[in-house]
Formats: sequence, structure tokens, C-alpha cells
Amino acid sequence: MTIEQIRAKRAFICDMDGVIYHGNRLIPGAKEFLDWLYKNGKDFLFLTNSSERSPKELAQKLSRLGLEVSPDHFYTSALATASFIAGQCPGGSVYAIGEPGLTNALYEAGLSMNDINPDYVVLGETRSLNYEKIEKAVQLVFGGAKLIGTNTDLTGPSEKGIIPACRALMAPIELTTGKQAYYVGKPNPLIMRHAKNKLGYHRAEVAIIGDRMDTDIVAGAESEIDTVLVLSGVTDIETMNKFAYGPSIVLSDVGEIARD
Repeated sequence: MTIEQIRAKRAFICDMDGVIYHGNRLIPGAKEFLDWLYKNGKDFLFLTNSSERSPKELAQKLSRLGLEVSPDHFYTSALATASFIAGQCPGGSVYAIGEPGLTNALYEAGLSMNDINPDYVVLGETRSLNYEKIEKAVQLVFGGAKLIGTNTDLTGPSEKGIIPACRALMAPIELTTGKQAYYVGKPNPLIMRHAKNKLGYHRAEVAIIGDRMDTDIVAGAESEIDTVLVLSGVTDIETMNKFAYGPSIVLSDVGEIARD
């Protein structure tokens, strides 16, 4: 696939960590790409496996980095997780380990917090995980609670380098209980359908942009949506070649789409 064919797409589903920013540092080319989207009347949705922030908080973060994007342009693994649980168990209860983006999404979906006998134990990215919370989660899963993770990422990029992400944090709970968590975020087709439906376009009119082969690119391949791998995040060419599938096109950063 050529870059001209990517530019001709009507809508883009774009990852954030490793594509737009590393932690609190804007990636070169991100502003060029956003300006290009607006200038050319493209629709877009920032789809992130991070569950830490709400759409409003993500919009505020981009604003601090110099990018103006309204909250309706964001969809997170926390929102998809809350929607999934509410569909499975309307009005159910959860023991949640995560940041405000996750707990707010769960509340807004009509779910309640419960650390005694919840229907679900839910884990997302968090910097406040400790042994006490792991122990509590293990006890609740042994007591019958179903185990849910917001996303399958083992690691994530930051301005300090690679850091542990949801699946790495989930490992002690899975290993202790012998239970495999159900992960809602990319590459689960569930979150991809949510994103595509939110945009309202046929898959042939959409491209997915991401920095991870094991989430963004496989999600596109399994959804039959063209994919753009950017090398500004966790994946390099050597890593890419270890996978049995590949992206539609590889770019150094997302700004290449905007450059003639």
C-alpha cells in the first residue's frame, strides 16, 4: 500500500502512546498530522488501550501539549470495558484496581464498587498497585468474581522508556488463581467494532495507525482494516519481522502522512 492510498482514507483510528506522545512529551510529527486531519476534513478517533484517563482528561492532556482536540474524538479501553461488563451484568458490581479513567467509566455505565463480593475484579493501568490490592483481588477471584483486564499490553512507552502495562500487572493475580483474565482492549474485536461504529465508516474507508504489532496492527489485520505502523513507539523493523502478519505500510512517525 502506498502513502497516497493512506492519505485518501476518509477516517483514521489512531493510537496515542508511542504515536502522539511518550508520557508527557509530544512526538515529532504529531502536530503536523493533526493539522493535516483538520485541513483535509478527515474524521478521526484516538483509540487508546490506556485506561488511566477519561476522554476529557485526554483532551486536556493534548491541550497542554499544544494540540486542541474535543473529548468526543477519544475512546478508551476503560470505556469499552465498562460497556462490556454492563452488557454482561447490568447493574453489577466490581472491585476495580486502576486510575480515575477506569472507575469513572464503570460508574457511568451503572456499575457499583464492591470489595466484599463483587461480580468482577477489573484491573487497568495504575501506579498504585500494591501487595494488599493483589491479595484482595486474589481472594475475590477465588470467591467467584470474574477477572477482567482493560487491555493485553505487557509494556508501554513513556518519556523514561518502557514501563509495565496492564497484562504485566495482572500476572500475579492470574498466576496465583490459575484464572485467565478476559481482556477487552485492542486487539479484541469488541473495541474495534465500538471504534468503527463511533466513526460510522465502512472498514475500507478507515486506516488504523499504531506503534504495536501485538495490539494495533493485529487488530487491523483481524478487522480487515488497513494498518499504518509507526516506528516512534515500541516497535522497530527487527521486532516487526518476528510476527507472521505485517502492516499495510511502515512510517517513521505519524507526521509522514502530512508531508509531501
